[in-house]
Amino acid sequence: MKHIAIGILGAAALGLMASAASAGTLDTVKAKGFIQCGVSTGLAGFSAPDDKGDWKGLDADFCRAVAAAVFGDGSKVKFTPLSAKERFTALQSGEVDLLSRNTTWTSNRDSALGLDFVGVTYYDGQGFMINAKKLPGVNSALQLSGAAVCVQSGTTTELNLADYFKKNKMEYNPVVFEKLEEVNAAYDSGRCDVYTTDQSGLYGIRLTLASPADHVVLPEIISKEPLGPAVRQGDDQWAHIVRWTYFAMLNAEEAGVTQANVDEMKTSNDPNIQRMLGTEPDGKYGSDLGLSNDWVVNIIKAVGNYGEMFERNVGSGSPLKIARGINALWTKGGLQYGPPIR
Repeated sequence: MKHIAIGILGAAALGLMASAASAGTLDTVKAKGFIQCGVSTGLAGFSAPDDKGDWKGLDADFCRAVAAAVFGDGSKVKFTPLSAKERFTALQSGEVDLLSRNTTWTSNRDSALGLDFVGVTYYDGQGFMINAKKLPGVNSALQLSGAAVCVQSGTTTELNLADYFKKNKMEYNPVVFEKLEEVNAAYDSGRCDVYTTDQSGLYGIRLTLASPADHVVLPEIISKEPLGPAVRQGDDQWAHIVRWTYFAMLNAEEAGVTQANVDEMKTSNDPNIQRMLGTEPDGKYGSDLGLSNDWVVNIIKAVGNYGEMFERNVGSGSPLKIARGINALWTKGGLQYGPPIR
């Protein structure tokens, strides 16, 4: 009976996903007049409300970019804060149209969970943070045997932590919480010696601690964490729109198209820029996606190119001041690469 019940529940979940996809997300979004975007419950640099309640961050701005592509207006988006445990069910059930929430692309999530990841908006890796005053002399994660480690449940972080300590024959005491806010509070109050999550997240979390200068992010990166937006499986058109929104932002940066010059660039004689900005005679790259031919212009006006979005939220123009590193364009030694619009 237990196996039958599980089968029925699984079939019901798949039915919900199939129903949501068959409705056509683009048509559903247009009918309600906005995109419902799933984000974190608050991670500096990626998605967090400011003191006015406006959502800021790289993931939040990507939601606005998709809204601009669809509606010509980046404000046509509503945000749903989701915990790590809630995020996949919210997308599967149709509660959100897009998940843009510092989520790692893995084989299981891309297959068994009924999700489609559309790209890697931030290449990351898991790291460790310690209070240097509590652990003087510790400068490597290999010195953490026996430590109490704060970690969020339902994440790849929790699994990677177990793998790392097992591989290195070290002991540890996991201090596990479901909500990010609970993990932050536990670490800041001294309930654990170490905090582990994506390294970008550690830099953001450090800013929120009572004494940020006391805390040090250790040098080890113990995993690959390709973070990116996801949509439901079974709706190719919507996946194409979200995927090419990301690629368009990369191509715009590579071509030197910015928020400040996008109108001027519409007069360019460069065929690549003409195709990108919808000024090529008889061009139909927007209409092929179900969008207007100035869809890229609308994206860039709303949030800028990828580089502008990065620097504003997590890079040199932000409190985090994270270097581009491997998130630089491929032309500058990084991994970010946009297939051509043609």
